[in-house]
Amino acid sequence: MTTEQDLANEIMEKAVLAAAEFDQFDQAQTDKIVEAVFRAGFAARISLAKMAVEETRLGVWQHKVLKNILATQFVYANIQNEKTVGELSRDMKAGIIEIAQPMGPIFAITPMTNPTSTTLFKILICLKTHNPVIISPHHRSAKCSGEAARIAYEAALKAGAPEYCVQWISGGSRELTHTFMSHPGMALILATGGTGLVTAAYSSGTPAIGVGPGNVPVFIDKSADFPFAVKSILASKTFDNGTVCASEQAVVVEKSVEEKLKEEFRKQGGYFLKPDEIKKVEGVAINPKTGGMNIDIVGQSVEEIARMAGLAIPAGTTVLFAQLNRVGQDEPLSGEVLAPILAFYAEDSYEDAVKCCISLNYRGGIGHTASIYANDEKRIEEFSNLMNAGRVVVNIPSAQGAVGGIFNSLLTSFTLGCGSGGKNITTENISARHLINIKRVSRRRPNERWFAFDIDKYFDEKLSTDDIMNDYNRNF
Repeated sequence: MTTEQDLANEIMEKAVLAAAEFDQFDQAQTDKIVEAVFRAGFAARISLAKMAVEETRLGVWQHKVLKNILATQFVYANIQNEKTVGELSRDMKAGIIEIAQPMGPIFAITPMTNPTSTTLFKILICLKTHNPVIISPHHRSAKCSGEAARIAYEAALKAGAPEYCVQWISGGSRELTHTFMSHPGMALILATGGTGLVTAAYSSGTPAIGVGPGNVPVFIDKSADFPFAVKSILASKTFDNGTVCASEQAVVVEKSVEEKLKEEFRKQGGYFLKPDEIKKVEGVAINPKTGGMNIDIVGQSVEEIARMAGLAIPAGTTVLFAQLNRVGQDEPLSGEVLAPILAFYAEDSYEDAVKCCISLNYRGGIGHTASIYANDEKRIEEFSNLMNAGRVVVNIPSAQGAVGGIFNSLLTSFTLGCGSGGKNITTENISARHLINIKRVSRRRPNERWFAFDIDKYFDEKLSTDDIMNDYNRNF
């Protein structure tokens, strides 16, 4: 009987061989492969989207089509002309040449919320950088993620890619995942998933790029265009039934504009829950053991959530609103819920509203994303400076805005770094540029610095720092 270690060893041996062969490809050969994968993934955008919804039972297939377009066409547009092979730059004045080096086999963990799009995205950026990739899908989306990987792999092979440059695990256990993550041949873990999984990736001993959770506050300033802001927020929160980690989680406003905004939300399909209804929604949305969201509510429609909670809601309802007074563990809906449910806060002043957003930011979403709707530039700048977020989106649907490419010029990505606040290495939208090692060839300078001045002066304890710096500046 094959053990998990044996299986991991077998797959890793193939990946290492692929890496050795891939390292010999030039930029043109690489780009030919990447284009072929993009075209194959794009052509399968509809079938993969439908397959994902059928298997996971969450989200909206039409919206998953759009995700697949982002993961192929938009990502390809970002990396198409990027140099990732051989010499990257040459500065002969400084005497430095930069050369790209592949990292090696990459273990790519993909979530059930974006199963096919994340798979296609990670394959594209790995192949662009000569890194063989091993896809590890969520067990509830193994079939559709595997199909996306198969389509990409066959297209890559036809374009001349090395055998085993793309591999995938179907139905792997948690133990197998950990075996791969700690395998000595693994170069990098690209982890998109729950907090526990990302923490395990960072603890594995293998370098990892992970993402933190999102708990995105959206502040609607009194200077904002209210109908536009409401329409934008609802379009974001209902996108794929709220499964994007960068989607809004709480709306924050000043009390002076509370009723106007509530009326506008109601006009566009928002339903404000009564106090007893909030408790019912909490009962189905929150896992009482962990205090986090219940996985069974992720990506469900507002009608299904109402049915689960035993609520009667008006026809045409798009999002459920829970008006809360506090942020914290004792208010479960003040945390991340990847479904069409939004917390709502009305604060006495602008300063209190910003403090509320900061509290939400620190309630499980540090470093991720924050959102503001305003036409007051001073307010926008103040808010942006105060938020501990890798992305602050302004007058943009947060889900689509943070992913990038549609409403702004952020790199299109399905792995959003959250920086040190979210225990990540970067706040950037992860792309191909993050998957290469850069070798620097440094030539000896003609004016050697060490011998350009009298080093014996530095042994004189009476010599002041200013004297040293003056001497340094005269010579350099």
